Amino acid sequence: MILMFAVAAMMPLASMAPVAARQKDSQVRTVHGGVLDKSDNIVNGGVVYLQNKKTQVIRTYISDQDGQYTFSGLDPNVDYDIHAELNGLTSVVKTISSFDSRTEIVLSLKLDRKKADK
Repeated sequence: MILMFAVAAMMPLASMAPVAARQKDSQVRTVHGGVLDKSDNIVNGGVVYLQNKKTQVIRTYISDQDGQYTFSGLDPNVDYDIHAELNGLTSVVKTISSFDSRTEIVLSLKLDRKKADK
């Protein structure tokens, strides 16, 4: 009898877990857009860098034949820096703020300056 009560008491908690996971998943963000040259032509093969400012982890994406890139599953409570590079050129670094409430963010990255030597 006690075992049945313990199992029944845990069932509401177990049934709540999928709801919490769905709510969390619905809050993740996606950033996507295009890589362009200084004349606004699409650039395929541009390397797009996305840096999580909390963990400093960097994710990369190589723009496709249409110059497009996508990063999904981004934590809405974290700031990110994003920029693109190709053949010694770079875009400005843009910040995706945790204060930005959009779940889908579209950013164009223009390769319009020489990459600084480190």
